[in-house]
Amino acid sequence: MNGVHAAIVTHFDADLNVDHEAVAAEVDRLIVAGIHGIVANGTVGEGGSMSREERGAVIETVVAAADGRVPVRAGLSAHTAEQAAKYGQDAKTAGADGVMLLPPLLYRADRRELIEFFAAVAGAVELPIMIYNNPEASGSDLRPELLAELTRELPAVDAIKETSGDARRIPQLVNLCPDLDVMVGGDDWALEGFCAGAAGWVSGVADVFPAECARLWDLCQAGELTTARELYQELLPLARLDMTPKLVQYFKAALDALELGGGPCRPPRLPLTSAELDTLRSAVESASRTRLSRR
Repeated sequence: MNGVHAAIVTHFDADLNVDHEAVAAEVDRLIVAGIHGIVANGTVGEGGSMSREERGAVIETVVAAADGRVPVRAGLSAHTAEQAAKYGQDAKTAGADGVMLLPPLLYRADRRELIEFFAAVAGAVELPIMIYNNPEASGSDLRPELLAELTRELPAVDAIKETSGDARRIPQLVNLCPDLDVMVGGDDWALEGFCAGAAGWVSGVADVFPAECARLWDLCQAGELTTARELYQELLPLARLDMTPKLVQYFKAALDALELGGGPCRPPRLPLTSAELDTLRSAVESASRTRLSRR
């Protein structure tokens, strides 16, 4: 999973039905801009607001639009292993290359329960699994030692998306899990994660500024850290909005501000307030300066 993988939004029309044409166009735009992979139906993709049928149809659209150019992962997060497995089976049928999975939602499972949960999904889906550690979203914090133990027990796990916000965990996970791809999961510590040895980045900002995020990755891989820091400073105002409850609204509004068509979110998410929109516009202007300076 090396490189920058865009955690894409799911486009809805005015009636809040999935706009598959817009989803396909977004995937193509991101790939042409240099993104290395697509993650659909995750937190940014409002997977929790869609039915099983809608989730499966979105993966079909994304796989068709990607057309083998980059790998596609499907978010499966659910309350039970049975639910997640059904989403995963649909994703496999649709042609996804792998899946992404939080711990069971709304329940703080212990070590034994976590192993059983992930093992049940892995056995039913038979696709590579990226374990997604996001304590804010799931209520469970999978600390590095626990993640290392889980991955030893579960051969299907090939990647970890680390979204605790603690960049110190990246080198710890790299050392504990040398055979896995450790991915930065928070947009406002991507540079720190790259320099600490992360294999890549699952990013919402990449949905808005894909070429700039891919360039940040390339600069870090080339050791051009002065230029990387300058680029990162321009992206940070928008990146900081990733680690907030309204990240979906912010990224869709950013796409709207750039006339790329973010569109509405499904309830319970509501449109941003005037003050929040002012914050968003300022962040987009900061990142846009980087885009303009490269022309």
